[in-house]
Amino acid sequence: MFEKITIRNASPEDAQLLAELSATTFYESFVSFNKEEDLKSYLEQNFTTSRLEDELKEEGTTFLLALHNNSVVGYAKMKKQEQPDLNEENNIEIERIYSRKEYLGKKVGNSLMEACLDLARQGGYKVVWLGVWEHNPRAISFYEKWGFEKFGTHLFLLGNDLQTDLLMKKNLYS
Repeated sequence: MFEKITIRNASPEDAQLLAELSATTFYESFVSFNKEEDLKSYLEQNFTTSRLEDELKEEGTTFLLALHNNSVVGYAKMKKQEQPDLNEENNIEIERIYSRKEYLGKKVGNSLMEACLDLARQGGYKVVWLGVWEHNPRAISFYEKWGFEKFGTHLFLLGNDLQTDLLMKKNLYS
């Protein structure tokens, strides 16, 4: 039997750990579907320790760490960021939710999603939204199982490759 996943808030002291985890999980998730140079460029721009230190200090941003036997196995990032295509006030974005490859299917994502939705409700938000790559059926299915619905698209630049993300939302009180 798989042991319980625990969730805790990340702090600025977790920046290096979070940078390494972010780069690893992003790479694992997308290496099979993208050019190596595009991934490398994206990782170098977005997952440095100094970049994560800054993100951890941003007003309206929360990082959650998922732990199994005191090892960090996944994380989520939530950010108070209005989405112009979402005609709903009082919303928050789940900007990232990732698990180490060897923990896929072991309830890390479920534990993180539950914690994100709880945090959103505690913050008084009405809607949670996110973007997911249109060519990521596993993630899309995961979000649909949690009650997220598609409401639009936006462009996402991965290195030099312009990709399309589906925008999905979940009403917390409907």
